[in-house]
Amino acid sequence: MKYCQIIIYYIHVNKYYNKINSFYLNFMLKYNYKKIGCEVMSKTTFILIATTYYFLSIAIIILVLNLIKNYIFKKYEKQLNNLERNKNLIISASILSELNKVEALINNDSLKETYDNWQKRFKIIKDEDVPKITDLLLEVEDKFKENDYKNLDSLMAKVELQIYYVKMKADFLLEEIRQLTQSEEKNRDTVTRLKTKYRTILLKYKNNKEDYKLIENPVELQFDNINKLFSAFEVSMDNNNFTEIGKIVKALDDNIGNLEIIIDEAPSIIIMGKNILPKKEKDILNIKKRMIKEGYQLDYLNIEYNIDESNKKIADIFDRLNVLNVEDSIFELKTMLDYFDGLYHDFEKERVTRKLFEEYSRSLGIKINKLLSTVKELYKSIKDIKYSYDLSEDDVDVIKNIKEELNIAKNTYQQIISMHRNKTFPYSKLAKEMELLNVKITNSEEKLEIALRTLGQLKEDELRAYEQLDEIKDILRKSKNKMNSYKLPIIPKNYYVQLKEANEAIKEMVKELEKKPISIRILNTRVDTARDLVLKLYNTSNEIIKTAAMAELAIVYGNRYRPINNEIDFGLSKAEGMFYKGNFKNALENAINSINIVEPDAYKKLIESYKTEL
Repeated sequence: MKYCQIIIYYIHVNKYYNKINSFYLNFMLKYNYKKIGCEVMSKTTFILIATTYYFLSIAIIILVLNLIKNYIFKKYEKQLNNLERNKNLIISASILSELNKVEALINNDSLKETYDNWQKRFKIIKDEDVPKITDLLLEVEDKFKENDYKNLDSLMAKVELQIYYVKMKADFLLEEIRQLTQSEEKNRDTVTRLKTKYRTILLKYKNNKEDYKLIENPVELQFDNINKLFSAFEVSMDNNNFTEIGKIVKALDDNIGNLEIIIDEAPSIIIMGKNILPKKEKDILNIKKRMIKEGYQLDYLNIEYNIDESNKKIADIFDRLNVLNVEDSIFELKTMLDYFDGLYHDFEKERVTRKLFEEYSRSLGIKINKLLSTVKELYKSIKDIKYSYDLSEDDVDVIKNIKEELNIAKNTYQQIISMHRNKTFPYSKLAKEMELLNVKITNSEEKLEIALRTLGQLKEDELRAYEQLDEIKDILRKSKNKMNSYKLPIIPKNYYVQLKEANEAIKEMVKELEKKPISIRILNTRVDTARDLVLKLYNTSNEIIKTAAMAELAIVYGNRYRPINNEIDFGLSKAEGMFYKGNFKNALENAINSINIVEPDAYKKLIESYKTEL
């Protein structure tokens, strides 16, 4: 099929190739090549060249097709040879050789039956399966000779699959036969290894026989059983009883493996079960008895019940040990040891928590009573405080809530003390309850401190307001004295405006202080307003006095230049007019600008003179 497709492909290529040659020939005949410096050939020459080229192409195509055909032929020929070789390898000499070995070993009916079965299977492979493959290979050769490549591939795949299947049957049969023929050597090696292991176990047992006194009889019996199995193995080997040999070897492996575990673990099991655990149980019961006398509550540990269950488990472990079963025994005994070790930790925990509980029972009782006493005194005066400082209901409810929390804490404390006296709970539980109660009391104490700090702040704010009233009045007085100390021709209007605002703010502050109840929030606002306005007035007074003094000093200083400069005289006269009208800032600017005409650094000298006068 592939060969036919290739031929068709080259036919099409040749057809298009002929068309190109024809076009090229016509083109060469039509145009005169003298135009480009070439000599024109005759028509007959072109035809000869084209014909030669054509036949050369045909020859190349035929050569390529022959090469492809040879490649395909060799490819399938090689595959056929491989299939033939694989078929011949199915029946190997190894199977016949192994069957002959088995035939020499036959000395009982069981082995004879097995041998006959293998012979039958070998005969089927040789006389039925292999001839079928041979027929298929003949069919493949026919298809190959007929060049029927379409069906050849699928048929070869079928033959290959059949060869693989039959080869697997033959290999499997050979493996079964070899298991028997090689079993003697293999079993000998296994039993030799087991004997070495067995001697090691036996030596360890004899050297430490006292450690196995409790299970001496079952262990000795197990040694006897293993010795009998070794003897049975030798008998079976002599009789070629291969069926029994496998069972004996497996039994030896299992018994020796189990005996090894017994010899390794039995001493630890006996020591833990007969010595360590009983001593721990006795010690724990003594500690419990002593602690109960001291007032500890240990019922929650269920010690007696757990010891009874442990003893039952130990008895079961030794019952199983007597039949040489130690599965999970070490793990179970270690679990019991961990439990008893945990009890020592529980006992120590009870001792520690008892001390903690006793500390809490003393300190919390005192703290609760102290806090309740403080809250009660505060609660008695809360109405007066509310009236005096205009408190809201939320502010008052804080004290009420703290009182309720402390009363609940006191009841809880008394319940815990009652549980202790009745020995209802262990100290670990009581100490935990005391810790939780301590957290709640601490939270209530923090709330109370904040409330007391807030109420104390109200009184402090009131007293501070009186102190600040005196300070504000003193600043106002200083502002007035400052203005009176300097004889100004006229006092600016903004001074009187600020003085009025300051006086009104002080009056509002005094009114707020005289009110009952006092609103601290409003009082603080009034204090801040009065202080700001008085300070503003004080700064304004200083600024007016300073500016007026500087203006007057500048005018006096500039008088020396009046006779020599009319412009300076005019500027200073203008400054004097502004000064007497109370416009001190503009008067200072005009005076300095006038002086700068003849003395540019006059302002610095005026500043130094002003500081000297001060």
